Amino acid sequence: MKYIDEFQDPALARRLLDEIRATVTRPWALMEVCGGQTHTIIRHGIDQLLPDQVELIHGPGCPVCVTPLEVIDKALEIASRPEVIFCSFGDMLRVPGTGRDLFRVRSEGGDVRVVYSPLDALRIAQQNPDREVVFFGIGFETTAPPNAMTVYQARRLGIRNFSLLVSHVRVPPAIEAIMQSSSCRVQAFLAAGHVCSVMGVGEYPELAERFGVPIVVTGFEPLDILEGVRRTVAQLERGEHTVDNAYPRAVRPEGNPAALAMLEDVFEVTDRSWRGIGVIPGSGWRLSPRYRDYDAEYRFSVTGIDTREPAQCRSGEVLQGLLKPHECEAFDTICTPRTPLGATMVSSEGACAAYYLYRRLDMKKTAPVEASSVG
Repeated sequence: MKYIDEFQDPALARRLLDEIRATVTRPWALMEVCGGQTHTIIRHGIDQLLPDQVELIHGPGCPVCVTPLEVIDKALEIASRPEVIFCSFGDMLRVPGTGRDLFRVRSEGGDVRVVYSPLDALRIAQQNPDREVVFFGIGFETTAPPNAMTVYQARRLGIRNFSLLVSHVRVPPAIEAIMQSSSCRVQAFLAAGHVCSVMGVGEYPELAERFGVPIVVTGFEPLDILEGVRRTVAQLERGEHTVDNAYPRAVRPEGNPAALAMLEDVFEVTDRSWRGIGVIPGSGWRLSPRYRDYDAEYRFSVTGIDTREPAQCRSGEVLQGLLKPHECEAFDTICTPRTPLGATMVSSEGACAAYYLYRRLDMKKTAPVEASSVG
């Protein structure tokens, strides 16, 4: 299959690993920003195959995981209302709020539906003019354009019973917040290729220069990850800190102009709270004033939210790269996919879910010969 099998070739993986081993001379800590990349790394054991000097730190790259508890609790309250059809991607239904999740709301009689596109929710609104249809719009820059397009279409078609509960976040401000943290150990970033396919790379050079960190735009297959690591390590060893596009088959420097124009029209930048991290200035989007009537938070006045995070859950430290999932005392004991304490255990891009799914219960390195397992 074009662009899949070619990027899972074990022989090429061994060559890239050999190049990395031949290049690295000192310890380096690299953060992958995308949860999809984290799952590739853990599934294929890439972090175990790399030289001991190269550490991969898992960042806050799971959009479901960083959705703040307050927004989830608002979603639960809205979804419980009898006049509402609440639509969401399947990932969000198991994410725990304060005391319950969307599955529980549905079992209690709430009309909660899984959709595969925000446009599915818009069609449901057209088919049910006597109901309020709300779509839970979360995610990074990758999912923001289709959500923006849906609101644009709703306004153009005059569909008044549709609204969006928005919790969109942006990657560059998160990188800035990570680098400004007193506990930061990150020396370079593997940037998320799908985000850059939308946004381009224009926001990254200033960050690379200001913090002295290489930023390498990276894809999602095993060889993409290894090539990203190879380029990053080469920059670190040379003392360089530039932006390098290692995913040119999908990413253009200018991004996607049509998607950017839609984002500019429908959204405006705002401060956003990240679950387990806190408020990051300028790190999110909300609907712009001309589309404010389609904002579910504006349409449904939800007050009196009392959020309570489980005391045993350390997902915030996992999201900041301060803790590996298996190092949490609750991991694989009281916190499992069936009994999750936090979103990182149930999201398909969550680091805890990756460690649990692929039975990564420790971080012992394998011998270099195991490179043949890649792919």
